[in-house]
Amino acid sequence: MKIESTKVHVAAKPEAVAAFLLDSRNLIHLLPGDKISDWKSTETECSFKVQGGVIISLIQDGAEGISRINMRSGQGTPFPFHLSILIEPKDDGCEGYILFDGEVNVFLKMMVEKPLTTLFNYMSDKLKEHFTA
Repeated sequence: MKIESTKVHVAAKPEAVAAFLLDSRNLIHLLPGDKISDWKSTETECSFKVQGGVIISLIQDGAEGISRINMRSGQGTPFPFHLSILIEPKDDGCEGYILFDGEVNVFLKMMVEKPLTTLFNYMSDKLKEHFTA
């Protein structure tokens, strides 16, 4: 299952956005605080529990310069996935968005596609807000 979030304009240099995202402790600022609990993080990984008790674990899996930050699912996550945050330079900042690629069966896809799409769009919007404030 592949999901692409909405693309958002971020009013910051790509280097600043990449530096922020390369520290997994900062990802909490992009998540809906009322829908997660049990946040744990280090510079290179984080985990949290979403409503319904599902644990999501993200581990940094390399970067392609400042244009792409790759993450993968960690231990305890219900299915394997890869998540990439893309940063494209623009004249007045950059554009950011999330690409998700998860290995889910048809039944699970029906259950998780809409909530994950909503989550990734929310995270993109929060990235924009973070650098606007």
